[in-house]
Amino acid sequence: MTESQLDIEQPGVLLAYLRDTGRVGPDDRVEVRPLAGGVSNRTMLVCWPDGRGWVVKQALDRLRVPTEWLSDPRRIHREAAGLRWLARLAPAGTITPFVFEDFEHHLLAMDEVPQPHENFKTLLLAGHVESDHVDQFARLLATIHRGASERPNQLSAEFGDRSFFESLRIEPYYEYAGRQVAAAGPFMRQLIEDCRSRRFTLVHGDYSPKNILIHAGRLVLLDHEVIHFGDGAFDIGFAMTHLLSKAHHLPAHRERFATAARRFWETYQAGVADLEWLDDFEPRAVRHTLGCLLARVAGRSPLEYMEPQEREHQRETVTAVMQMPPTAIADLIDAFVARL
Repeated sequence: MTESQLDIEQPGVLLAYLRDTGRVGPDDRVEVRPLAGGVSNRTMLVCWPDGRGWVVKQALDRLRVPTEWLSDPRRIHREAAGLRWLARLAPAGTITPFVFEDFEHHLLAMDEVPQPHENFKTLLLAGHVESDHVDQFARLLATIHRGASERPNQLSAEFGDRSFFESLRIEPYYEYAGRQVAAAGPFMRQLIEDCRSRRFTLVHGDYSPKNILIHAGRLVLLDHEVIHFGDGAFDIGFAMTHLLSKAHHLPAHRERFATAARRFWETYQAGVADLEWLDDFEPRAVRHTLGCLLARVAGRSPLEYMEPQEREHQRETVTAVMQMPPTAIADLIDAFVARL
């Protein structure tokens, strides 16, 4: 399915659409402006004079990256379902309220996170690593995984289709990186097979500091388009990758990021400690961390803040650790940082 002909990045077009559909009154004075964001959506902010605001997102069928990367724009409706369910599962105030969705034009609207707010990724890249933020980041994920694992029948029915996860994560991250780095190919193929075979909780699939805004000291989670019922170890690997990659990129703060990675894992563990599926969870989380660490330097969407030589160094470091991967997160952190 191709994307809609309605281009919401044209402010006049979006405003006319909102008026025509009755979502903005004919006399409402609103401001419409673009938001900087990810590669997969058009994202606009609609503001009222009284301070209210909506974020309107429209899915693209071709993502904005150098290599060709296609995905069905109907994934925006998976994100809408994610917004509705996560509001029930996550701690109060950590999910933006859902407003509406449009199936014809593949878009949705949600409330804006109130100003002032800061982006978690931006803070981390500036070297601001706060223990409370790391703890919240871990507890939020643990709360989602715990709550979802207690509702397997409902959530596996709603989020059982993993085609968006395949097109936005498995192929562009694991499969593509495995083809680019021959020495990692067998590891990545086994990781994909294992990931596809497991279904026990709701997986956000994009659990990254870039998708976290911090308002009034509280973390708010965004961007749920690859949410699915699957292996929660992927979320650990995806999140851990961003902490460890910043440990690589910012040597002056390396030990602080390594400590944050350890703290993230320990806090997450405490939040899910008695769940049945934890028996072999940590070794899988290690393997997903290695897979994501490689994918973010050799996949279709490399980390934009890394220089080419940093990406090559991370590729070599991760490929070496893959040859005999540890089974504990703490050992993986030590091995990765030691090789840097």
